[in-house]
Amino acid sequence: MRRGIAELPLHGGHVPHWLALRMKRLANLVIKLLIDEYGTQGVLERLADPIWFQALNNLIGMDWDSSGSTTVTAGIVKEVLSKEDLGIKAAGGKGAKSRKTPEELKQISEIYDLNPEEYIKTSKLVAKVDTVALQTGYQLYHHVFFVDQEGRWAIVQQGMNPQVKLARRYHWFSEKIESFTLEPHKGISGIQSDYALNTIAKEAKEYQKTLLDIISENPTKIEREIKSVEALTKGYAPLFYKPYEKRKVIPLFKRYQSFGKLELNKRALELARELSVDNYDELLLIKGLGPSTLRALSLVLELIYDVHPSWKDPITHPPDPFKFAYAVGGKDRVPFPIERGTYDELISFLEKLLDKGKNDREVVKQVTKISRKWKFPEKEKRPT
Repeated sequence: MRRGIAELPLHGGHVPHWLALRMKRLANLVIKLLIDEYGTQGVLERLADPIWFQALNNLIGMDWDSSGSTTVTAGIVKEVLSKEDLGIKAAGGKGAKSRKTPEELKQISEIYDLNPEEYIKTSKLVAKVDTVALQTGYQLYHHVFFVDQEGRWAIVQQGMNPQVKLARRYHWFSEKIESFTLEPHKGISGIQSDYALNTIAKEAKEYQKTLLDIISENPTKIEREIKSVEALTKGYAPLFYKPYEKRKVIPLFKRYQSFGKLELNKRALELARELSVDNYDELLLIKGLGPSTLRALSLVLELIYDVHPSWKDPITHPPDPFKFAYAVGGKDRVPFPIERGTYDELISFLEKLLDKGKNDREVVKQVTKISRKWKFPEKEKRPT
């Protein structure tokens, strides 16, 4: 799994019109060059890579560290793909646009002669995984679904933690997934938390199996067990659980409460029982099974059945794509203000490059090998 640290604070403001026009032209050229070199699969694979995605954001001149890195860059790419028939389309977006994903996927499926229901189900399941099965305090507000003419797909979605005003970006790629509920991500970008309610880690296999077992029981019995757990945790005996080495010990009940209330949706459990749900994917797709219900069930599993989810936050520290912000500058003047002349020269150069054959592009590849050795001055990397 490719993971990434990215400082994505909530930013206000907007992209000025003159810059947005250039962003679209540059993104258009980059995508066309990628398709010519690697095909549509290569484009999807890169969009699903958090490091490459952040590098593209930096290259086109967006803030290097903001929540808008996701929303603006994905929006720019979606618009570029909608203007021409490049073999890839995109659905969804930020806020209200994300709710249009199913309808837009139907339109794309009609164009590419694909089965829309398969992609709509995938869209819903991926959203459920990152809000219910993996809980880190972030609420999804952005969801973009990229599909190519061969039926491959990539998803870039983002959540916001309003308490700390930070965003977290989740990347998915169809060619990487073996299971939607066992370490399925191509990458996750964000600031690492001390812990997360992680039911999709490989070590959570037993947790998932036991959860499906108790779902088959009467929801009223499960509700009684939750009440007994709540009574226990309100007593004088503090409950502790050490998630993993070199992390502070945190009271278990307090850890669950930090993600919100523990409330059981009995109707959702009754529906799961009626449908004889026998895998975790199907359970997550049950209407009404949200984060609070899973938290309540997980607490019962830990304290009564001694079966635990993972508490590891799946983020590590990879290479830093900040150096790509030196291409034309940044919208918020980091590492320096956008240089319009340089931006226009870059667009002109890539336009000429696109007209040339692959052999003529070997010169450019040699230049990129040299640039990999260059390290940006750390003092210029500052929060915008």
